[in-house]
Amino acid sequence: MNSSEISAQSCFIPFEGTIDSYTLPERFTFPFYYEPHPLSVLAAKELQEYLQNQTDWEHNFGLDESQEGLVIGKMFGVMVVRNQQNEIGYLAAFSGKLADKNVHPMFVPPIFDMLEEDSFFIKGIKELTQINTRIETLESNSEFIALTNELQTETAVAERKLEEQKIKMSEAKKARKLLRKKAEVEITDADSLEVYMNDLVRESLKDKFLLRELTEYLEDRLSETKKKLAVFTDEITFLKEERKQKSANLQQQLFDQYHFLNNRGETKSLCDIFEATALIKPPAAAGECAAPKLLQYAYLNNLQPIAMAEFWWGESPKSEIRKHGQFYPACRGKCEPILGHMLEGLSVDDNPLLANPALGVPIETVYEDDYLAVINKPAEFLSVPGINILDSVYERMKLKYPEATGPLIVHRLDMATSGLLLIAKDKDTHKLLQGQFIKRTVKKRYTALLNGIVTENEGEINLPLRIDLDDRPRQLVCYEYGKPAKTKWKVIERTKEQTRVHFWPITGRTHQLRMHASHALGLNCPIVGDDLYGTKANRLHLHAEWIEFRHPATKETMTFEVNPDF
Repeated sequence: MNSSEISAQSCFIPFEGTIDSYTLPERFTFPFYYEPHPLSVLAAKELQEYLQNQTDWEHNFGLDESQEGLVIGKMFGVMVVRNQQNEIGYLAAFSGKLADKNVHPMFVPPIFDMLEEDSFFIKGIKELTQINTRIETLESNSEFIALTNELQTETAVAERKLEEQKIKMSEAKKARKLLRKKAEVEITDADSLEVYMNDLVRESLKDKFLLRELTEYLEDRLSETKKKLAVFTDEITFLKEERKQKSANLQQQLFDQYHFLNNRGETKSLCDIFEATALIKPPAAAGECAAPKLLQYAYLNNLQPIAMAEFWWGESPKSEIRKHGQFYPACRGKCEPILGHMLEGLSVDDNPLLANPALGVPIETVYEDDYLAVINKPAEFLSVPGINILDSVYERMKLKYPEATGPLIVHRLDMATSGLLLIAKDKDTHKLLQGQFIKRTVKKRYTALLNGIVTENEGEINLPLRIDLDDRPRQLVCYEYGKPAKTKWKVIERTKEQTRVHFWPITGRTHQLRMHASHALGLNCPIVGDDLYGTKANRLHLHAEWIEFRHPATKETMTFEVNPDF
């Protein structure tokens, strides 16, 4: 089925039962931080029932152990809409492709179907595949491999001989230096001394000449092998450059097909949207997520967007945390610029991230002297000023200690995390305290309440972390580019559905404890209230409850503990 053949009627899905008891939202969902509207939850439930029972296509989500093939979990989206007959229903979409296709009955079509038969994209991929095949054929050629190995061996031999000659020259130079000093003492006749010194100079020049001769000889030996190898390498280099150029042209041609509507009926190209961002150029697969597909289809078919939600279906990718059936916000890297345009003219919920949850919330001082203070940071309170919110521990401490010098904040806690923070009142104290953090002599313990039962009693988690460039501030587990992250943990209490643990972070990476708790290779139990890696609650149940450090002035070991309020 071609995407152009999918009508508004075929994608508009009426709810299975009556929805008379539901109240429609006054404004559309803010897609980057939301609680799903009950109608969105209902639509998602109906879509999930379809996914569980459908026989229209086959895709391995990793939910059925008997199913074969590559496991690929998928993000799905639902959008509650009103049609021109004033009926309320919903649309469904998936991110990327599903079962190796972009178009399926029931789901809205992509913005552009690159997988359509005989499309320029398919033809371009075939050309790139042919180039890859030619490169692989050349690189696997037995003569190419033999010549490559021969050149490596000959190069190693040549380098060793040159190094040996340079060592001999260096030793000869040292010997001549001693001989010169000795001659200056023992040879009293000026003419004889000059003759002797000239002989030493000639020996030096002879050594240099021999090195040059040896270098040229070895290069001549290598040049024959290089000449034979160039028959292959020149063509490989040419093909790789051709592949690079064709790939870039194909990507640009693909980007040019993506144009997005907004509620005012205005159209903007993908490239124009991203030109105004720090990225300048769109990232790969921009426009292929569920949210832009849903809005585009609604606008094209005169459907009024009412609410939306996205959920993950299937096994989580190895690098990130996605829980089966759980709702997630739209990604920021690819979707934020696109949706920023597409939502124009539509009444949308306020961005809750712009509100200051710490407004009017006091900060408890646990300890204070002339050099430092220890405070108990409330949950949902910034350690330092953010992009949109100035109010923070730093700003409060500046007001409280106007005579203080230096950065004040010695270390940080995530906005959502509560607990003990050190405040330095002068530069020297700040430097000495921060030095203890750098040397990892400061000891810290956190308490967390986890959703789920941790069966083991204690252990250590080593999962390297890096930022998710497509969805900041989320983190990824990445063994190639991630920074080392290590956490010790111990269970202190289990209830029917939850586990209370102590965490001792050995390193201090962003979201380290949250990632190590939630990730399948960690404890596989998200912290209660973790709206990034788990499920939102009244707060994040993570608290920095205990800290030990050496007082910079008195050298006394200082220990503080404040129990969490959960």
